[in-house]
Amino acid sequence: MLYFISKHSSVLLIVATFAGFIWPEASLTVFPVLPYVLFFLMLFTLLGIEQKALLKILKESNCWIYTFLHSVVMTVISCSLAILIGASDSLLVAIAAVSATGSLFATPAIARSIGLNALTAMAMTIATTLLMPLVLYINLHLFQNNEFSLDIASYLIRLIVFIVCPMVFSAVVYHFVPRPTLTRVHSKLSQVTILLVFAFPFGLVGPLREAFNSNPSIAINYVFISFCVCFIFFLSSIVFYLRQGKDIALLAAITSSNRNVLLTFTVAGTSLGPDFLILLGALQIPTYALPLFVRLINNYITTRHLSPQTNNTK
Repeated sequence: MLYFISKHSSVLLIVATFAGFIWPEASLTVFPVLPYVLFFLMLFTLLGIEQKALLKILKESNCWIYTFLHSVVMTVISCSLAILIGASDSLLVAIAAVSATGSLFATPAIARSIGLNALTAMAMTIATTLLMPLVLYINLHLFQNNEFSLDIASYLIRLIVFIVCPMVFSAVVYHFVPRPTLTRVHSKLSQVTILLVFAFPFGLVGPLREAFNSNPSIAINYVFISFCVCFIFFLSSIVFYLRQGKDIALLAAITSSNRNVLLTFTVAGTSLGPDFLILLGALQIPTYALPLFVRLINNYITTRHLSPQTNNTK
């Protein structure tokens, strides 16, 4: 069963999103426990990654160039387009906040599920999360007319709990546990990890359902905006990284499109304006539709690349 779920996780992530929308009471019940799910998600994912290799990637300039693209460049692109189409001040603040947001902590597990490099995805996720408060502060200063405050203490605590602690635990495990044992355990843990990812689309889509109950047309409008935002992030990353190869381009695209908007909401709260919470819920649909889309693109490119070789062998 775990193998089946892991194999079809791209489709099941979308199913979980719509299940949360259809069953809002259950979605709101899951919402408060998401931080605990997040901790174990990070822990299980990092157990499959050697920390020396992770730190090596984090020291590379390419990782931080991507981080600059993920936060600063995407802010310029998305906010410029929002201003051009006449977005309201509240919506502009919400888009600026999403653009500053680091990558979703579930991104490495999603990357692994579609055959991309989980180690690089984890390094990108950590780097963008570290840069997030600075870019978020600048963005809110530029686009938020009212006074605002960021709960930096809460942010630092979450960084320690969700990133530092799992990394330290993983390093200790790698030091004391034999590598063959780790390989066997991680092959099972990787299947459990993808199960934990399902909790996020299911638990975060609730605000969109509340907006839909109040005004369906507004909710649909936010879904359209969320698809546009994700498409901008995805396409821009593809364009920037396509010369470096298909795999890195797809990985950059999906990492850029997956945004940890729950962490941003925790840090900035009401400073993000009334549109952000609805956009948070709406973003779950394109965010968790992307893994299936990327898997299809990846399979298509691979098949097309192999076809001439197959014909030549014949």
